[in-house]
Amino acid sequence: MSSPGSYISELTSLLGPSCVSVEEPVLAVHSTDKWFASARPDVVVFAESSEQVSALFKFASERRIPVTPRGAGVGYVGGCVPLQAGIALSLAKMNRILEINEADGVAVVQPGVITGDLQKAVKERGWFYPPDPASLKECSLGGNISTNAGGPRCLKYGVTRPYVLGLEAVIPDGTILRAGGRCHKNKTGFDLVGLFTGSEGLLGVVTEATLRLIPHPPLRAMLSVGFATFAEAAAAVQRILGSGHLPSALEITDSFTLRAARDYVGESVPEGEAHLLVEVDGQENTVPLELQAIESLLRGLGAVSISAAVGDAECEKFWTLRREFSYSLRATGLIKLNEDIVVPRGRLVELVSFASKLQEESGFPVACFGHAGDGNIHVNVMVPDMEDPAQRERAEVALDRLFHHVLALGGAITGEHGIGIAKKRWFPEAIGAGALEVHRRLKAALDPLGILNPGKFVP
Repeated sequence: MSSPGSYISELTSLLGPSCVSVEEPVLAVHSTDKWFASARPDVVVFAESSEQVSALFKFASERRIPVTPRGAGVGYVGGCVPLQAGIALSLAKMNRILEINEADGVAVVQPGVITGDLQKAVKERGWFYPPDPASLKECSLGGNISTNAGGPRCLKYGVTRPYVLGLEAVIPDGTILRAGGRCHKNKTGFDLVGLFTGSEGLLGVVTEATLRLIPHPPLRAMLSVGFATFAEAAAAVQRILGSGHLPSALEITDSFTLRAARDYVGESVPEGEAHLLVEVDGQENTVPLELQAIESLLRGLGAVSISAAVGDAECEKFWTLRREFSYSLRATGLIKLNEDIVVPRGRLVELVSFASKLQEESGFPVACFGHAGDGNIHVNVMVPDMEDPAQRERAEVALDRLFHHVLALGGAITGEHGIGIAKKRWFPEAIGAGALEVHRRLKAALDPLGILNPGKFVP
């Protein structure tokens, strides 16, 4: 591999000085994400076109220089940490919405577009881009595609993949490819769109995406519901779905998270030791009726408090509170190891019971909240100091116990954050030997030199 001093000037000549930085503050920002791991790159490249990405990859391949792609840097698994130094490739400047086509029901975007900005732009035209990670105001669409990101509305609308109709990507030898297109049905060849969606920057870099839009529901409404116990809230989730309702979101929260929110947000946090957030959307004449029916059902299940919201402005007040849960946990002063595990929906109570036992065993608080409707619960192990070797070891033991238990329940070790570095050591067990070998073969076929995002979950 070339030394930094021997290639940075050449790289600057190739791409232009405005695209290349070795300034210390820039290197520091690009050394980490929302997880605690950090590794300093030699140089940061701010790509402005797919042609620049292609030129960069050819340059890096010739010199065997590692390249670590980066979206908005708000991931939770160290996916954009440049473990082997080299080049940190930022897509942040490729941030244009290229087209919103209502007739075709598509938006064409560059990877650096912020998810919330696209949602706002299409909503103004009466259209809807449903995937909604909690970080939608700061995460990028390229990053969402890289991790196949989800969010609360996945219950009704699904994760990112169903909304990616086509993409342009650059693979490590510099080849620019296009897969899919703007047709809402397309079975032509292998599903290359699916291959790159969720690949976490190990196979190539997405430089453009054609995304599916749907008509925006005319009305949405919500219920904020308090329960005396988590078990009662989890049972309510099953009853709502079993009664024929399909909410757009069903969010559940445990007692530790509620206590942290009461300290951070104040008395606006609902009563009870568990909280359920229910959102429904649809036509103006049907939504109030469905909301009333669900409220009646929940009152019959022993809810200790219920508040309703109708319309975007009122619903956003409930969502603002929900989005504060993560910040409330951070405000405790503890390091939040945010594990986005998934269990079969019928095992939610078992999971939270296990989390309570894990808290006793480890001595660390464990907070649970998340997407109850699809079993994707964020289990947060709260650690005072990950720099303390003893605490870090205890935290690793706790995570090991958590992931093995989740797999034993028939669950998955990640629902939306990805594997990155954080979950690398559990990845082989999670997918099995045969699937691991196929991952290795795909990585070797598209990145034979191993220069793209090296050190992550595929050996």
